[in-house]
Amino acid sequence: MSRSTLALTDELRKYILDVSLREHPLLAALRQETAQHPDAKMQISPDQGQFMAILLRLMQAQSVLEIGTFTGYSALAMALALPPNGHIVACDISEEYTDTARKYWAEAGVGDRITLHIAPASETLNDLLASGKADTFDAAFIDADKESYDVYFEKSLALVRPGGLIMIDNVLRGGDSANPATESASTQSIRALNKKLHQDPRVHLTLVPIGDGVTLLQKI
Repeated sequence: MSRSTLALTDELRKYILDVSLREHPLLAALRQETAQHPDAKMQISPDQGQFMAILLRLMQAQSVLEIGTFTGYSALAMALALPPNGHIVACDISEEYTDTARKYWAEAGVGDRITLHIAPASETLNDLLASGKADTFDAAFIDADKESYDVYFEKSLALVRPGGLIMIDNVLRGGDSANPATESASTQSIRALNKKLHQDPRVHLTLVPIGDGVTLLQKI
């Protein structure tokens, strides 16, 4: 029993991964390749990918919206958790980053489960809403530019069905969210969103301290 979340030492974190991580070989290969990228820190951790995948399996999700794809690790982790008729709509602005993603998706045999839109995410989300996709997605994952998180949340809330799941990444900002001395625009945006979500009557929520912090929201 514990009255608070256990602080993780490097040794304990390694032990957790050793006894629980079941990373698909192509996910591991993609993670290793991305580790050489100058922006490698943008990739989610493998235990977070596995956590998100089991959430999708538990809710038997078939349709997922991803905002921010990078080299494709999170989309691949989620696509592997979907049934054969499942589908992900992925949003990113970089052809360069997502070329790597497409390669691994194809090799894993899930390329046909992912539709990638290379455009500002707000435009893609507006197009989805205009085409009648409101209340149709089972889940959404937000992991893009932090200053736009509130916009992405509002549009995702409109697109996800009642009872559906929204996952928001990087809500702890490496601890900076709780550090008032950090005043970067991105951190201030996350702080404001965290405060807003805490009181938002449209969702149930919990903040899970996995990776850089993931807020889980169920649309009411």
